[in-house]
Amino acid sequence: MKPIWIVDDDQSIRFVLEKALLREGLSTRSFTNPREVLAALAKEDGSEGPQVLVSDIRMPGGSGLDLLTQVKQQLPALPVIIMTAFSDLDSAVSAFQNGAFEYLPKPFDLPKAIELIRRALEESQREEVAEELMAATPEMLGQAPAMQDVFRAIGRLSQSNVTVMITGESGSGKELVARALHKHSPRANGPFVAINTAAIPKDLLESELFGHERGAFTGAQTSRRGRFEQAEGGTLFLDEIGDMPFDLQTRLLRVLSDGHFYRVGGHSAVKANVRVIAATHQDLEQRVKDGVFREDLFHRLNVIRLRLPALRERREDVQVLTKHFLLQSAQQLGVEPKRISEQALEILGQFNFPGNVRQLENICHWLTVMAPAQMIEAKDLPPEVLSPSSSVNAGPQLASSVGNLVSTSEIATASAALTAPPSSALVNLGSHAGWESALEVEALQLLGTDRQDVWDVLSRRFESLLIQAALATTRGRRIEAAVKLGIGRNTITRKIQELHIEG
Repeated sequence: MKPIWIVDDDQSIRFVLEKALLREGLSTRSFTNPREVLAALAKEDGSEGPQVLVSDIRMPGGSGLDLLTQVKQQLPALPVIIMTAFSDLDSAVSAFQNGAFEYLPKPFDLPKAIELIRRALEESQREEVAEELMAATPEMLGQAPAMQDVFRAIGRLSQSNVTVMITGESGSGKELVARALHKHSPRANGPFVAINTAAIPKDLLESELFGHERGAFTGAQTSRRGRFEQAEGGTLFLDEIGDMPFDLQTRLLRVLSDGHFYRVGGHSAVKANVRVIAATHQDLEQRVKDGVFREDLFHRLNVIRLRLPALRERREDVQVLTKHFLLQSAQQLGVEPKRISEQALEILGQFNFPGNVRQLENICHWLTVMAPAQMIEAKDLPPEVLSPSSSVNAGPQLASSVGNLVSTSEIATASAALTAPPSSALVNLGSHAGWESALEVEALQLLGTDRQDVWDVLSRRFESLLIQAALATTRGRRIEAAVKLGIGRNTITRKIQELHIEG
């Protein structure tokens, strides 16, 4: 194990910590100022750097906060403990903003200081293990036997162009599997084109898939290539194939059978050199029995079937996935990655995740923004994880948001919050109960005035909150928000414009 580095211009502090850590069987290395630390890191190129860094905040040779910033650039996962005799709030805030593991005011109780260093040491070792796991599985993460079966199947299919059907619950990562199949196939150098057939209105889906000629319908002012042509030489991923309209299923079957299709309004056959991978969360056999999905298309698509397990069937993967998503969210937001305690991980591991991997990813994004400290504790987890029986299965975004519409001043507050970043909006909503009663009170108040636009006022407020809440859950992705709301893409676009919704 690498040593613990101690940085302090006070020799007595260094001596006391060195002796105490030595009694614990831990090796140390001491420095008197930040310049010595940076020089040592440069000399060793970080490979033999510290396991934990304990630094004073005010030293003649430089600032501990400046050292923290520079060290984090080289070793972002290194736990850094900041010590100071100046126990002011500004120093503590600055330390945490710069990614410190913990803040230790002087004079400190030695046993508590050693306990803190022990915690930082354990965290450092956990992070090293997590990094090794992520490096070993950069595309998809999963050590559970069910996921290893999926990985083996992807490997066996790596040299094949066969059609594959991926089944699994919503949010389980079906598109990731499709991308992996493409990446490890002979078509890897070709394009990967994905389309969610449930997210495209029926009257537009045919054009989206097959393209159209100029003048084929109102608004078709130019010719347009469809997804089949865009995927030429590569892979076309048809997500939620079970929701494809029946008449379009016939056209898709024809393409899969003879490899040709016609653009909407076109008269010349277009050859399709495309591998098709389909996915669904539905029971296609049952949909065939119900007469809403063609049996011949089912058999054409179901050449090889891969079942993706739900997250609750691979609980051993929750820990590595959580750390991966926390790191990913931090990179997206440009902030220091947060750590998570063992207790919080245990609680997450016991949660059933009705929204599967996507819900875990959203939770990690929420925690990156909303957890108050660099270390995420159990109490910081969102309500639906801590009290799953009292929440909706939708993740932290809307555990009770739209279900808690509010009275006059509260509607304004919630509306303002929803125009802020999604995570901040989701905290303000959900703290009120009985939205229907509150709506009734609001309606009665407005109806008691001379106003003659009560319907429009309340409808616009309701629609605005609902759409913005949906956009918050999908991080601004309009098509996905429309699907969640059960409205068309054109409808949500028109409403966003009419209601002057930002984003």
